[in-house]
Amino acid sequence: MNDTESTINVTSGSKLFVRKYGQGIPLLCVHGFPFDHSMWRQQWEALGNSFLFLAPDLAGFGRSTLPEIDQGADASLEVDADDLAELLDRMGYDRVVFCGLSMGGYVGWQFWRRHRARIAGLILCDTRAAADSLEVARGRRVMAERILNEGMEVLVEPMLPKLFAAAHLAAHLAAHLAVPDAGISELIQRMRGCNPQAAARALLAMANRPDMEAILSTIDVPTLLVCGEQDAITPPAEMQRIATRIPRAEFELIPNAGHLAPVENADRVNQAIRKFATALPRG
Repeated sequence: MNDTESTINVTSGSKLFVRKYGQGIPLLCVHGFPFDHSMWRQQWEALGNSFLFLAPDLAGFGRSTLPEIDQGADASLEVDADDLAELLDRMGYDRVVFCGLSMGGYVGWQFWRRHRARIAGLILCDTRAAADSLEVARGRRVMAERILNEGMEVLVEPMLPKLFAAAHLAAHLAAHLAVPDAGISELIQRMRGCNPQAAARALLAMANRPDMEAILSTIDVPTLLVCGEQDAITPPAEMQRIATRIPRAEFELIPNAGHLAPVENADRVNQAIRKFATALPRG
């Protein structure tokens, strides 16, 4: 079974770290903001006997480097999509199942626009197709500036209640001096350790991203949409609506989970991924 780590140079100037784990159908798993590849650990550990997980860190996150760019002018999720296509080239993979959570889903829309021949199937977790409202985009830009000036801590505390199901977060905080939830603890650690420049760049890229509603009907590959039942950032009703717009889509509601369904209820998400990816046409 594969279990390797690599760092690969891409044309944008980044050095992308990628974890390769498992065997079988290749799944390109793209993390959410402001995390790294390790958020998919419960997926590759449970499903690695059936699927080959390619789990990269996007530019500047985790163990990947950030190129020298103008933060405001060049922040683009299209660059991330092209980085990933080049990563697949360098690793020798033609077609993959693209799996993205939240920001990773935003990258997924751009990957479909620019590299659709490489997608055998789509798994989109807790994400949306619509562009930010003016208010939300403004908030992202303000937060990007604050992070650059004050560090990641200004993001962590206000973001936590939006990420997790209320019961999970309350139980974790109540157990903080005893045995806190290991998964939540690791994610909080990743947030605090995130490169502020990468976080600011990503916030600007998300604020600048175009509306993808118009492309939904063009997606002609099997698609699985997964959403935590208590997701406050991308509510289930919104993802269900997306599913009705994609011709070959199915929707899976994940109980006892918020915005980070693959972490909060990994068993149910893993079941959905296994069922979906096993049924994909070969070749």
